[in-house]
Amino acid sequence: MTLAPALLRRVRFCLTVVVVGLVVSGATAFPLREELALARDVLAQLNVGSILPGAVWWVNRVAEGLDATAAAYPFIAYGTDWLAFAHLLIAVAFLGPLVDPVRNVWVIVWGLIACAGIVPLAAIAGALRGLPLGWQLIDMSFGVVAAVPLVLALVWTRRLASPIEAAR
Repeated sequence: MTLAPALLRRVRFCLTVVVVGLVVSGATAFPLREELALARDVLAQLNVGSILPGAVWWVNRVAEGLDATAAAYPFIAYGTDWLAFAHLLIAVAFLGPLVDPVRNVWVIVWGLIACAGIVPLAAIAGALRGLPLGWQLIDMSFGVVAAVPLVLALVWTRRLASPIEAAR
């Protein structure tokens, strides 16, 4: 019995997880003000401020910043629209490996490079922009979390590419 079909299913599952994560991240970048208003309300109703006052303060500060920016300079939100579009476009790039992971393994490697780049970007840009360390760590976690299914997909794709390994 060949393991190739099982390996292919595993690779496709891992890549689907990444694609879904990118689509959700992209789709949620459009309504930032509404999301933060909801987060602010939920945090207040759950009295999270008594447990994590710094986190609640930061969510409120970001929400106030977005509200003030939207009132004075609504066109600035166009930047997050492009951020959202970029996430959706990156998700589309993974359609090639979903169809033929062996032929498009370079996209998986490219995704891992992007994941690795998130960590220094979040650390450097986050510090320069005055983001709390906790927020920077959350941003870094996106790269770390996405790297897990991508590493698995890469390992299994390389096994698929090797006829001897795939037949075992």
